[in-house]
Amino acid sequence: MKIAIRHQCAEAHSFRAAAVKSLFNADAVASERFDLDVDLPIDGSDWRLGVVVGPSGSGKTSIGRAIWGDDALYQPQGWRPDRPIVDDIAPDASLDDVTAALAAVGLGTVPAWLRPYHVLSNGERFRADLARLICAAPARVVIDEFTSVVDRQIARVGALAFAKSWRRTGGQAVLLSCHYDILDWVEADWVFDTRSGRFLAGRQHWRRPPINLQVEQTDGHAWPLFEPHHYLKLPRMVAARYFIGMVEGEPVAHVAVSPKLEVAGVRACRLVIMPEWQGAGIGLRFLNAVCEHELAGLGRYGDRVRRVFFHTSHPGLNLALARSGRWQRVSANLFGSEKAKSRESIERTTRSTVMKAHSGGWGGHFRAVTGWRLDQEGNR
Repeated sequence: MKIAIRHQCAEAHSFRAAAVKSLFNADAVASERFDLDVDLPIDGSDWRLGVVVGPSGSGKTSIGRAIWGDDALYQPQGWRPDRPIVDDIAPDASLDDVTAALAAVGLGTVPAWLRPYHVLSNGERFRADLARLICAAPARVVIDEFTSVVDRQIARVGALAFAKSWRRTGGQAVLLSCHYDILDWVEADWVFDTRSGRFLAGRQHWRRPPINLQVEQTDGHAWPLFEPHHYLKLPRMVAARYFIGMVEGEPVAHVAVSPKLEVAGVRACRLVIMPEWQGAGIGLRFLNAVCEHELAGLGRYGDRVRRVFFHTSHPGLNLALARSGRWQRVSANLFGSEKAKSRESIERTTRSTVMKAHSGGWGGHFRAVTGWRLDQEGNR
């Protein structure tokens, strides 16, 4: 594909324009014309992701427009101010598809799903736009200013999450960016650098940096840091021990473990991944590491632990657990238990007349909860 870009504007004759030309000996022809000839050998459909990278003003957007035309250039518009993004991303798609797309691009913070697009942070808007593209799955799309409006941590992880999700759609996407730090995270099929004019084809040129995750046991002091990002507001777990995941000294993941010794196990809960790290594949890796620590007899209860239980309502996490092949689904409740039964049980077992008079019982919610179990090797 040969691209010839010819931009020209009228010569300026104002006083200030004339003064600038005189002061800096500016060439009028150079300021009025922009010419660029590019040869991109990208014809065909044997690739999924391409990147045009280079400094601002080097012709990236013009190249993107020339590849498939203006219609292929994605515009983040059409978001309604009166709808949460979970309704607005893809109104005709199923809830499972929408939440899966949000989780896939790293926007797994449930409270953010319930907010309109215009009140989201720049990082959340960036990922909401990517989720919308994943749901729409166009055959061809060009994304300008890719990762330009977010901090570099979100940019790298967001690029990784989008690349993984986009490849499953079967479409072709060209990313236009002035940031070189995303190249190893995208692992594109081809990259064209407008600064050097160099074209590289093949994912072997790029290698995602390793994420060195360290797991540490704490006393729970870090929970307030993670609590705002958990989708439930609950009291602390009884007799729990807390674990956090660290990357280069930064806390990025949290989970707590409490005893469930009546069934020779423990229960893991309060799994939280910091928003800027969601989509990097840390969540399940961190959860498995903590659970293996318990199953290996290294926890407080030693070899009395033969299984770990975990419950979640998060669609993306449920899908990841199902795909892992290690976790076994043991329950799936679409709503809470009947309050009347809970109230009767409280009245039978408590001696407090106040509790008997005022207890309404537990349960009755409409939160779908899926239960999972990870068994010790040889105990399956």
